Amino acid sequence: MSSPQHLSAPVPTESILGRRNRPPKNDLADRLFRYLMYAASGISAAILFLMVWTILKQSFPAVQKFGLGFFVSQEWNVTDSKFGALPLIYGTMGSSLISLILAVPIGLAVALVTSEDLLPQRLRTVIAFTIELIAAIPSVIFGLWGFYSFIPLLLPFQQFLHAKLGFIPWFGKEPTGSGLMTAGILLGIMILPTMAAVSREVLLVVPTYLRTGSMALGATRWETIFRVVLPKAFSGILGGVMLALGRALGETMAVTMVIGNAENISSSLFEPANSIPAILATKFAEADGMHSSALTYLVLILFAITLAVNVGAIGLVRLVERSGKS
Repeated sequence: MSSPQHLSAPVPTESILGRRNRPPKNDLADRLFRYLMYAASGISAAILFLMVWTILKQSFPAVQKFGLGFFVSQEWNVTDSKFGALPLIYGTMGSSLISLILAVPIGLAVALVTSEDLLPQRLRTVIAFTIELIAAIPSVIFGLWGFYSFIPLLLPFQQFLHAKLGFIPWFGKEPTGSGLMTAGILLGIMILPTMAAVSREVLLVVPTYLRTGSMALGATRWETIFRVVLPKAFSGILGGVMLALGRALGETMAVTMVIGNAENISSSLFEPANSIPAILATKFAEADGMHSSALTYLVLILFAITLAVNVGAIGLVRLVERSGKS
């Protein structure tokens, strides 16, 4: 009896091995994409080094003349070419710290409300959309709103604090509207979407079984949130805090319009102050000589601060992740 016609002859082993060892058809595309990513990374690193070199070159006369004393000097006198960065560092860090005090708890609360089943879905969508809409507003519009509307709204509250808590140095001076507190609160409103959006995304990726398991063991919803969900998402939330801080440190136009632009250090939050981005925006175009070099020295300081914040954030996140795994 003859063999069925549909049966074919056995395929040689060499042919099978040849197909297995043959590179896939998209191997060339993968290599091109990998080389493209290498090139993009190299270009980014080259741009970064070029920026650092330019800043160092332009700031070298001020670095050579003032040295490390630039960090602790409080005098800023263009006429006598005497410059000190301490009031500007104080204004930058002070306004950023106030913004974090405001934005972190509110942003975390918004993230919890929009990620957990605490409100109806439709209302959660509206809140999330409204917060994200704030992030799309240009900073100059925030500055104009702060100057024309926010300062008059905040001034009565500042006067109340001065009347009731004037014995505390933070509220000891008579408020005028513009000042460190105003800039810090406005910055807090600006970085709120960043804090809320990052925290919300982190909370959403926490596994559902952790929530259901905790509640199945008898924990309430709030106990589950504070003892299970938040500890699990802590490293990501910390990264959001540092990202919001980075934006606050570099904000320019809005702060310029409400901080008062005065290079001094005062214990009162109502006193006008200045920040590094604000003075760069207002003075750099007209500066020359040692004044220009001193302003570039401020750029170098701001770059170092933001770099330290980013490196610190990465270190803290990794430390928290390692401690959570151990």
